Amino acid sequence: MSIDLSQFHQVFFEESFEGLQVMESCLLELDCSQVDSETINSIFRAAHSIKGSSSTFGFSEVSEFTHVLETLLDQVREGKRQLQPDHVDLLLQSVDCLSNMLTALQAGTAVDTAQSQQLIQAFHQILSGAGEPAAVGATQSEVAASAPTVSASDSTCWHIRFVPEAHLLRTGNEPLRMFRELAELGELETQVNLERLPDLGCLNPEECYLSWDLYLTSSHPRTDIEEIFEWVVDDCEVVITASGGLFGEREQPAEEFPAPAEVMADPALPTEQAAPATAARAQQASPTPATRKETGKSAESTSIRVSIEKIDSLVNLVGELVITQSMLGQMGADLNLNNIQKLQEGLAQLEHNTRELQESVMRIRMLPISFTFSRFPRMVRDLSRQLGKKIELKMLGEQTELDKTVMEKIGDPLVHLVRNGIDHGLESPEQRLAAGKPETGTITLNAFHQGGNIVIEIIDDGKGLNRERILQKAIANGVISEHETLSDEQIQELIFQPGFSTAEQVTDVSGRGVGMDVVRRNIQELNGSIEVRSVEGQGSTFTIRLPLTLAILDGQLVEVGGQTYIIPLVSIVESLQPDMRLINHVAGGCDVFRLRDEYIPIIKLWEVFGLQPRSDNLAESLLVVVETGNTKVALVVDDLLGQQQVVIKSMATNYHKVDGISGATILGDGTVSLILEITDLIAMGGVTQQAKNGLQLVSGKTRAA
Repeated sequence: MSIDLSQFHQVFFEESFEGLQVMESCLLELDCSQVDSETINSIFRAAHSIKGSSSTFGFSEVSEFTHVLETLLDQVREGKRQLQPDHVDLLLQSVDCLSNMLTALQAGTAVDTAQSQQLIQAFHQILSGAGEPAAVGATQSEVAASAPTVSASDSTCWHIRFVPEAHLLRTGNEPLRMFRELAELGELETQVNLERLPDLGCLNPEECYLSWDLYLTSSHPRTDIEEIFEWVVDDCEVVITASGGLFGEREQPAEEFPAPAEVMADPALPTEQAAPATAARAQQASPTPATRKETGKSAESTSIRVSIEKIDSLVNLVGELVITQSMLGQMGADLNLNNIQKLQEGLAQLEHNTRELQESVMRIRMLPISFTFSRFPRMVRDLSRQLGKKIELKMLGEQTELDKTVMEKIGDPLVHLVRNGIDHGLESPEQRLAAGKPETGTITLNAFHQGGNIVIEIIDDGKGLNRERILQKAIANGVISEHETLSDEQIQELIFQPGFSTAEQVTDVSGRGVGMDVVRRNIQELNGSIEVRSVEGQGSTFTIRLPLTLAILDGQLVEVGGQTYIIPLVSIVESLQPDMRLINHVAGGCDVFRLRDEYIPIIKLWEVFGLQPRSDNLAESLLVVVETGNTKVALVVDDLLGQQQVVIKSMATNYHKVDGISGATILGDGTVSLILEITDLIAMGGVTQQAKNGLQLVSGKTRAA
């Protein structure tokens, strides 16, 4: 009976990527002057697990590369080699290489082994004692030319007696893969022993009846050979002895094993079936472009690990729900006026159970934000070396939980902010010492819950935002005029303008003016907000506020032209009855409402959606003031219906993208209500054109020109 191993691929990839995260975090913690043995053991165990699992699933490119990496780690672990900073850099590059290889395998695309081959040569240089590794950026031929050669006189012929137990194949171990690894160490010849092979009628295909005498001529030490059989040492007999040479009495040499990268024919198939099987495997390893396109989607993370406590809580709530449903069913069968009160109590219990079940299900999607923060230690380390700065990264509130979807989408904006903080915010060590600061700058990532939102702060103790430089750049770009007077808060908000950058020169880190406007737009798409506080000479703090989940929304129900719409509560500033004395009509067809010292454009929702309002007289309507970014508008509605929590259904998934609508929900009476997208409404309401005609929107303040 054959086992389809592909069903376990997803688990393998998830565990392998987790192992790479462990390796990277441990490597970043290593102090070469005082190596912690437990840290080295953690790195070795993660690499060893990836090697063994990839070999089991036939991903030879990964197992071959990890084997060389593991050899260096083993020598450091046993105290045979002193770990150097260059070794750590090489190991970190290996983590990146493995990540790229696993990503390609998960997507079903061909694995590019150019980088892995260069790294293998660099590892061989270290292991052979030939000095520092060659630059990984060099060509493969250059690296190969710099690698030391091993003379035949340095080789030893090892005789390996390999007698597996009958149940070896049931453990998922395959002798052929072990032989293939032996063939990588040198010249291998094999001789199979058939003494235990029964008659065909008594043969069990799940048992191993063969044993082998293996002769390996190699310059590798005995420990490398023992390591190959490490996974099966309890399920076989392995005797390794030094031999005088290959067994020369045989007239013909044993069949050589193919190179590791070649596809192996299945020895269990007859000769006439081996070629088609080999071709099929080759086709599977290198899928057609159409196949790659389809499988590429599966490369994204499609699963989530949930603690057993959350599952137990969910099971208990389902049990309570079943009990309540049974109680209500019995009451429904014997319904009379005497048990109306009990029925009401049962319905209240059902509502309570349903709410708890909803909250429990939502908690399943919640993950600690440490999954997002974990990418930054490596990035800060690399950028500090690239820019010649000394940087300490502090991460607070790593166990703060956030919805998995929100977490995946906030990753890129956080990367932009951290990179900008390192490049623009933190000074060089010389500049910091001259300013009376420690030469090591600090970047702090802090996450915490506040109300129904999660707040993420990116804090640096650098030079802060330069007020005069921002003003000069804004004037040069035509964002503001020379005669305008802005507060410090308004000036700081100018950095979110498209194409705005105060960098004196463009680097591969930042300075192109692309980033901060994209950051704000991406955060707004998550129904979140971002603000900046900065003190010149002391540093800056970027504060991001996000909803805990995108699946449920707190909304305000409004009526417009007989239709019910939902406005996200997070966008609402206030609702009010308009005073006609505070409404002005300006050139360009725009009405504005003076709210305290601000002039706010008015958008009539019935005009945007082509509806017939209850009354087109603004005095008989209501204004809902909403804000997105730093732009406020007043939406005209017929009535306010109430507030409630709604479950969001995607319009793009169930219908198609509709301008001005971010999603839909089903209300308690079964009707469908659309959720408004404020950013789109501003564009649809013609606020941009009206601003050109008679208004200027400057940092959230609207005023007549």
